[in-house]
Formats: sequence, C-alpha cells, structure tokens
Amino acid sequence: MTTTEDHVELVAELVRLLETRILDPLEILLASDEPLEPIRTRLRVEAEVWAAQLLGPDRERAALTAARLIGVFFPGDAPFDPPASWWRTAVGRAVARSIVHPAPAVPYSKAGAMLGITRQGVHDLVKRGKLDQHPDGGVTTSSIRERLNRPRENTRARRDH
Repeated sequence: MTTTEDHVELVAELVRLLETRILDPLEILLASDEPLEPIRTRLRVEAEVWAAQLLGPDRERAALTAARLIGVFFPGDAPFDPPASWWRTAVGRAVARSIVHPAPAVPYSKAGAMLGITRQGVHDLVKRGKLDQHPDGGVTTSSIRERLNRPRENTRARRDH
C-alpha cells in the first residue's frame, strides 16, 4: 500500500527525469526560442498518470508502465541492471514493486536497497523466512517483490535493522 507522499515524491522524480532526459535534449536539438511549455505541461500530467499506474493495484498495468518508462529513460541493448543506489529512488522503489527483475536473485546489498533497509536487515528477514534465499546465493527477486507489495504495516523494518 502506498501513501500520498509516495505518489507526490514519485511524480516529482518523474518530472525531473522527463526534464533531464527528454525536454533538455529536445531544446538543444531544436535550437530555437520556441517554448516547449505545451509539451512540458502535457508531460507533467502524464507523470501524474504514470505515478498512479506504477503505485496502483493493477500489477500488470504497473509492470507495463515501468517497462515503458525504463525503455525511454534508460535505453540500451543490455538488460537493465541499475546500481543499488537507484533502487532507493522513488522510481526505483516503484519499479521494484512492479516488474520482474531480469535476474532470479540479487545480492543482499541490492535487496536491501530495493527494500529500503540495510544488508543486515535483509539477512534477518532471510533468517526469519520473510525473504527467500536463492540456492546460488542472494535473495530471490520474486520474494522481494512480494514483500514490497504487502500492506505497509507488514513490511516496515524495525529501526534496529
């Protein structure tokens, strides 16, 4: 379950990404004084819609939206595998709830980043059976996603993690 604060933070981050990844390069390419305000306004409205889709209950729609945004914001030929710090961002957290990670498991440090807790907190959750350890090491991405999609009161880590 997400909050209004989660939505507001996600919209703000999406707008920043739209500005830096799409609008700023477009202004440079067009090299004109013609304002991009109509496009900027439209993208702000779309950011609200995308945030609602990413955080909403329809997991299929969230996954499709996440895939579209990743494809535009982070294009490349290799599988999308951002650093652990990216998973701590509003977009990273929304994506972690939405899509299947390309790998079946991630290291404890990346799992912690995706969950917003420490590496030790991940160890504790694995020990208590709250997250699944992958046979080859690390934590299964499916158990991370399941934990992120549980009601918030059940996923809050204790402060000592």
